[in-house]
Amino acid sequence: MFINGKWLEAQSGQNFKSYNPASGEAIGQVPAGDGVDAIKAIDAAASAFTTWSSLTAYQRANFLYEAHAGMMKDLERLASIMTEEQGKPIKAARNEVKYGADFLLWYAEEAKRVYGQTIPSARADQRFFVLRQPVGVVGAITPWNYPVSMITRKIAPALAAGCTIVLKPAEATPLCAQAVFEVFEKAGFPAGVVNLVTALDPEPIGDAFINDHRVRKLTFTGSTQVGKMLARGAASQLKRVSLELGGHAPFIVCRDADPVHAAKGLALVKFLNAGQACISPNRVFVHTDIMKPFLSELSTRVSNLKAGSGFDAGIRIGPLINDKALEKVDHQVQDALNKGASLVAGGCRLVEGGLDKGFFYAPTILGDVNSGMSIYREETFGPVAPVIPYDNEDDLLPMANDTNYGLASYVYTRDLKTAFKLFEGLDFGIVGINDINPTSAAAPFGGMKESGLGREGASEGLNEYLETKLGGFSI
Repeated sequence: MFINGKWLEAQSGQNFKSYNPASGEAIGQVPAGDGVDAIKAIDAAASAFTTWSSLTAYQRANFLYEAHAGMMKDLERLASIMTEEQGKPIKAARNEVKYGADFLLWYAEEAKRVYGQTIPSARADQRFFVLRQPVGVVGAITPWNYPVSMITRKIAPALAAGCTIVLKPAEATPLCAQAVFEVFEKAGFPAGVVNLVTALDPEPIGDAFINDHRVRKLTFTGSTQVGKMLARGAASQLKRVSLELGGHAPFIVCRDADPVHAAKGLALVKFLNAGQACISPNRVFVHTDIMKPFLSELSTRVSNLKAGSGFDAGIRIGPLINDKALEKVDHQVQDALNKGASLVAGGCRLVEGGLDKGFFYAPTILGDVNSGMSIYREETFGPVAPVIPYDNEDDLLPMANDTNYGLASYVYTRDLKTAFKLFEGLDFGIVGINDINPTSAAAPFGGMKESGLGREGASEGLNEYLETKLGGFSI
């Protein structure tokens, strides 16, 4: 673990292994931290906060510039570790490292744009001044599906704002987190500013974040269930929280859309990271008039998706993260088929050619999906595209919004009026109009309803780590 500028073993002396989901083989081990280690890291972050927060924005920006340069220089190593530990194809891993580095660069610049304010008073002898100051020590918890970029998306704005941070990465991808912190170490951040606690059991770390009064902000990306639990705990001390939780994204193909273009877009975004993304389309609404050409093109593209180790040439589909993920995906597929869905492609675990050693599921297309199937309601987190036919476009918004989630959504249409109607009417924090990649370090990312609280990226992401202080001066 990386605590107070030093690499340390767990206080208990215990370790746990990390595995390659493509082969099932152990690839390394890391310290199994607990609550004692978390408190030690919080001690370090609290001690470093006064000095770090007093640096100028330009000084803090320089450290972030160094980290960005270091991450880009270390791109191949970081990508290789990610492919081995998380499973995504090496090309996608490289793209993620670049995306993660973008947050370091963006917030190096944004650190200099934390502006105050003067407010006119009704009294001649009074002046109002507003300051934006860092909230304090931050406890961060990141997921396994994007194990590099989710770290920088939280750490970069926190450090830019003047906060110090303790990170608990996902149990499945601790080696990726260690590699990122090696970049931070080389960038020269002062001791205690960035701290890493790896743990097989996340509960003691979460408890430390919740119960320690010095932790003034909690940021989490993961399941809605865990996010709610953390929010309840944080409420006891009224800690600031940012939660990026589950999604159940609708992908709407309007009657006027080009079905081939829409199918191409769906194939690219649905099967990215083997469907293991919170913004992955989970309900595909296609008008019956264009269903045939849409499914034809989608089937052709899916048939060309090759599964295997992310290091092999031409691989587009990596493994799911573990056996539980595999079982969940197959359960949803079988439930849909038993309730009347048609199997257009896939629908099974992949075992041939040595794939049985990993957790591979065939890229799957389900037709005739309806609201009575579990896949219509539950987030899949796997390479399954459930296609739902519709006839009346007046039904689109009620169908798309019929979920407790509200993260991402997608619309394909060639009509500007329709585009604005759906953009304004969809209850989702992100709407891609003929766009399958509506994300950037410069753009706010986050959801509505049970998909979370707050935003990451853009100036909104920096605001999550700042307090507003008013000064009233009588002169």
